[in-house]
Amino acid sequence: MRTLRIGNASGFYGDRFDALREMLTGGELDVLTGDYLAELTMLILGRDRLKDPGAGYARTFLRQLEECLGIAHERGVRIVANAGGLNPAGLATRVRELADRLGIPVRVAHVEGDDLTAAHPGSLAAHAYLGGFGIAECLRAGADVVVTGRVTDAALVTGPATAHFGWEPTDYDRLAGAVVAGHVLECGTQATGGNYAFFAESLAKSGHDLRRPGFPLAELHEDGTAVITKHPGTGGFVDVGTVTAQLLYETQGARYAGPDVTARLDTVRLTPDGPDRVRVSGVRGEAPPPTLKVGLNKLGGFRNEVVFVLTGLDIEAKAALVRAQMEPVLGKVASVRWELARTDRTDADTEETASALLRLVVRDPDQDAVGRALSSAAVELALASYPGFHVLAPPGKGAPYGVFEDVYVPHGAVDHVAVLHDGRRIPVAPAQDTLVLESPPEPPLPEPLPDGPLTRAPLGLVAGARSGDKGGNANVGVWARTDEAWRWLAHTLTVDRFRKLLPETVDLKVTRHQLPHLRALNFVVEGILGAGVAAQHRFDPQAKALGEWLRSRHLDIPEALL
Repeated sequence: MRTLRIGNASGFYGDRFDALREMLTGGELDVLTGDYLAELTMLILGRDRLKDPGAGYARTFLRQLEECLGIAHERGVRIVANAGGLNPAGLATRVRELADRLGIPVRVAHVEGDDLTAAHPGSLAAHAYLGGFGIAECLRAGADVVVTGRVTDAALVTGPATAHFGWEPTDYDRLAGAVVAGHVLECGTQATGGNYAFFAESLAKSGHDLRRPGFPLAELHEDGTAVITKHPGTGGFVDVGTVTAQLLYETQGARYAGPDVTARLDTVRLTPDGPDRVRVSGVRGEAPPPTLKVGLNKLGGFRNEVVFVLTGLDIEAKAALVRAQMEPVLGKVASVRWELARTDRTDADTEETASALLRLVVRDPDQDAVGRALSSAAVELALASYPGFHVLAPPGKGAPYGVFEDVYVPHGAVDHVAVLHDGRRIPVAPAQDTLVLESPPEPPLPEPLPDGPLTRAPLGLVAGARSGDKGGNANVGVWARTDEAWRWLAHTLTVDRFRKLLPETVDLKVTRHQLPHLRALNFVVEGILGAGVAAQHRFDPQAKALGEWLRSRHLDIPEALL
């Protein structure tokens, strides 16, 4: 059957506004997707819905459609987006109203059934991750625009592919191929040179323009294989490295589970297919697990922070003094966290580079405990503490923060429904065949490199990395670009070595997974992010830079690899 060209125009709520227009006008497409949802986004939309029951969807999507719905209609491009958030029916109504006002005859459908908030008292938002078959039903019935709530990110690709190619629920290899393509597309420009570990080398050697990377697209084939590329003339670049980096992002282990299929990431093969083209093949799939993931977002209490600036000499003593002075007001606060960042330099030639930052973060169920009392105590030290006392910003009254938790329910606990453009409601059957999720056996290690001279150097000279969050856990994907570097990496970067390089992980559970076809290791660090990004547990609350910290760490590297 004809190749299906699926593009992406959004990797998160707040992504580049003009991307929808750029993708529609930059080249040929059959389907354009938009991923607007993340764990934190669901909390934000939940708070919006508290203020206005008619809210709960990504408002920027409507503004983008106001500019671009006519272009999509003229070019015959279907739009599939999860911008419906907590209120897909409400967004579908707004899109119809917009189309009527603009005089554009489009058919708008939506997918619902993910909202399980009523079954989880105390949650601000509880939503199951649905698959792509509801989207497929809407497209088969002729929808031009499909909006959804909480579906998996890859469902935005598996749904259109299923509708186009006529795949059955048991076409696991084909579905798994679409899942992998969808996972590469879902974060937009992260597949085209954005946030890429070797960006500096790419700028220096290849001259790629990374100021405004183009958004990615996938050419999907009936057998589940795909080519990842981008529109001609757009910024950034696509190569095996950029695709590998995105494949490792926010995944945990060789089995990548979803509601439609479990994709085996240890079977993925990436090969160059010309300039800015990477072929994805060999993907194998298995029946999905017997349960669906449900993301629970709750309000965890109130949070406040103060950052004290410590300049010049006696940094440690200054930090100890202000901590002792703040202690009386912090005694009854539920959670207190101090962190001293030694950003200061000896004999610095600017005041900023002579300064360290002492960060105080407090949390409590009672807003007053972290609000005025804390603010007053910090401000009152202005003339009574260490020399040079000042703070980066006055402390506030304390802001609410969220916590994230995932739970699992049987497929049958969710009423997955495709609501067609003509109002018909089509139930989507749950998965009939399932397979309990288990970690596959670890593959054998490659042959080690022969002994030779070593040099102390940063890991990032020979390995790339990309990291991210899943609830309270973080994953760090690390890959090598040559077979020789992989042979060294697989033997050297053990869990023990990982912990030594990243001391923050010493007391946490760390699991290592091998992906030999990608020459990659994936480390899952449990609990490093506390109760998730909205809880702001650490300096880097989404672990976005955890991989770059790892790459900056020094170890003994064979000179032959440098």
